[in-house]
Amino acid sequence: MSGWTYVWSNMKHRAFLTVLTVMAVTITVALFSLLLMSKDGVEQGARKGYGPFELVIGADGSESQLVLNTFYRVGAPTGNIPLQLLDEIRSSGEADTAFGMTTGDSHNGFPIVGVDPAYFMTRYEDRTLAAGKLYSGQGEVTVGAAAAKALNLKVGDSFSGAHGLVAHASGGHIDTGHSEDDHDDEEHEETSAHMDHAGDAHESFLYTVVGILPRLNTADDRAIFTTMDYAWAVHATDEAHREITAIMIKPGSLLGAQSLKLEYDALDNVQAVYSSKAVADVLNVMDSGSQLLMIVMLICALLAASTLLLALTSSIQERKRDVGLLRLIGKSRAYILSCLIGEGIALTAAGIVLGLALSRLAAWWLGDFMFTETGVQVQPLQMASNEWQLIAVALLLGLVASVGPAFRVYRTDALTLFRN
Repeated sequence: MSGWTYVWSNMKHRAFLTVLTVMAVTITVALFSLLLMSKDGVEQGARKGYGPFELVIGADGSESQLVLNTFYRVGAPTGNIPLQLLDEIRSSGEADTAFGMTTGDSHNGFPIVGVDPAYFMTRYEDRTLAAGKLYSGQGEVTVGAAAAKALNLKVGDSFSGAHGLVAHASGGHIDTGHSEDDHDDEEHEETSAHMDHAGDAHESFLYTVVGILPRLNTADDRAIFTTMDYAWAVHATDEAHREITAIMIKPGSLLGAQSLKLEYDALDNVQAVYSSKAVADVLNVMDSGSQLLMIVMLICALLAASTLLLALTSSIQERKRDVGLLRLIGKSRAYILSCLIGEGIALTAAGIVLGLALSRLAAWWLGDFMFTETGVQVQPLQMASNEWQLIAVALLLGLVASVGPAFRVYRTDALTLFRN
């Protein structure tokens, strides 16, 4: 009888324990794999999230909030800055390219971003659109691939926006997050009147889809783009009081970036932020959270190893007679030891294969939802960073869990095993 035949017969004989053990390993490996793929997705998205725009200028507030809202379409803007700052930066000679951006409105939760169409050529170079063309006139929009899919938008469709980033699908009214008890009757009436006026203004301004962007694998996939002046048109802002949300700058040189940062940091209610530094700060915070999650996952791995150990230990008494018989017919101790350890490794390997397959299936099934809702993009067809180490550690745990029970039988005298 070959070693693998013996191992397979043992596994079939204890089918329930075998399935239970493999399931424990499968779930643990799948969770670890999904965590690693998600972590890779966050890091890759962060690294290419701001493109060539090493500097961003916006209203005073959190640096991370400014960068996250400007490039990753996350959270609310820190405020507005005068439009004239954009003209000053462009005429300074320190910027290779600078683009203003207006945001703050949305359609069914997807942000409407006003920016010069040249932004796409600067960041993504020449790409063919999935459908239609880039916007050029007021009220025209080009929709990101993920947003178009989620909203089922096609070229020629029209819609109205809503103020804020969290909006109900019907009517464009915003959720203020406050109850009526938080205000007296007079303040509540004023707020309601203001919201009704804002809602009417947004509902009366129609956007027409003229194009769908290709898949860009950045947060731009989850946005709706239009001309920068849409915000001034919606809110009826006169030319003297026009403001923008942020200015994205591709510096002409490192010295130019430093000069612009020092100059605009010195202005009241204005901040200049290095994009890479703000992103690094966010990743450091996320690393702390992922480390805590990793500890929980390690506990799960130890539980899976314990399940494997218990499954192998519980079958020792049952195997003693079989092993004694094998020894009496001339099978070596090495053969028996390799079979006993091989069973644990086989169970672990089966769990690893199924776990990796399950994680890929989950990533494929949840991929679009995760990207649309969180901006995290997973790559189910690629091995995640440290996934080979995960496989090696899982096999090592399977080996360690198998050695103890195997040696308990291996070191017992053959006649004793047979009598027992």
